[in-house]
Amino acid sequence: MKINIFKYLFLAVIFIGIGNVAEAQKKKKASSKRTTPKKTKANIQSTTPTEDPVVVAEAPKAVVAEEKVSDSLPIKMPKKSLRPDEAVETSVLRERAPLAYEHLRADDAVYRHRIWREIDTREKMNQTFTYSADADNGNQRFISMLFQALQDSTKQITAFDNVDDRFTTPMTKADLVKRIVGDPVDVPDYDSAGNLIGTKKKNNDINLDSFYRFQIKEEVIFDKESSRLFWRILGIAPVKNVVTSSGIDLGPAPLFWLYYPDLRPVFATYEVYNGKNFGGRMSWEELFESRMFSGRIIKSSMDNPKDLDLKNYPSLKENPLHQLFEGETIKEKIFTYEQDQWSY
Repeated sequence: MKINIFKYLFLAVIFIGIGNVAEAQKKKKASSKRTTPKKTKANIQSTTPTEDPVVVAEAPKAVVAEEKVSDSLPIKMPKKSLRPDEAVETSVLRERAPLAYEHLRADDAVYRHRIWREIDTREKMNQTFTYSADADNGNQRFISMLFQALQDSTKQITAFDNVDDRFTTPMTKADLVKRIVGDPVDVPDYDSAGNLIGTKKKNNDINLDSFYRFQIKEEVIFDKESSRLFWRILGIAPVKNVVTSSGIDLGPAPLFWLYYPDLRPVFATYEVYNGKNFGGRMSWEELFESRMFSGRIIKSSMDNPKDLDLKNYPSLKENPLHQLFEGETIKEKIFTYEQDQWSY
């Protein structure tokens, strides 16, 4: 009897399970029939003709290769010594700073004139400008020192175009390179086997000894408070002969102008060559402030209402000797004015 009861219960469980499975299949079919139209409707795309995006896209612009501009000045830095190259300690001397200028009031300046000079380093007194030895801080020529100051971005020295001498137009390093060495030239380019494969651009080599003249713009002031004459340098410019592409020599002209007060901290760290006593050396800042150089006057604001160089004076054209005498006359006038302020 008990066995029959278990059989009936087992059959009832089987029938209930079969019924649940059938009901689940019916619900699944019904849900699939309801969702099918929605999927079909969502996938239907518009039949309106559209333009091919490839056809209407703009043509790619031609890529123009930018020419690489050199911003490195043509200077060669010598190798630094791996051992102390001096028997005395001189590192402190290279950390010197220039002394501050004495303040000059405009009301106390009873006498003022602008003077332009040209320094020729071929003169015996100016031979220190051409000292060509190498040191850890570079070549010791004066022009090399200027180039190194311009190349060093930490010194923040700005070169100004020679369109005028009032420091109005700054120049970039690329402009300086072009001004100093000219346009790049085409040179043959060979492969490792020695076969000519084309040409490449190369900057011209530079001869530092070709810079042997410099112009100085300065102002002479007689200060009544201290009763003395002051010479204050305003700018320095290297001079080089200008030659056109056709080979016509236009004569010497400044390449660029440098503001002298900006250069004073640089000049204080470089020593001037002394051929008589290597231990009695001064800095370049001391040399300029002590006026230990020789330069002829090429222009002055004295009796010059048309702002002309001495070589352009109507009475001095094509007569360099008379131009030199006129410059000496200007120096004599300044000296006489200073002496006339004193009574003996």
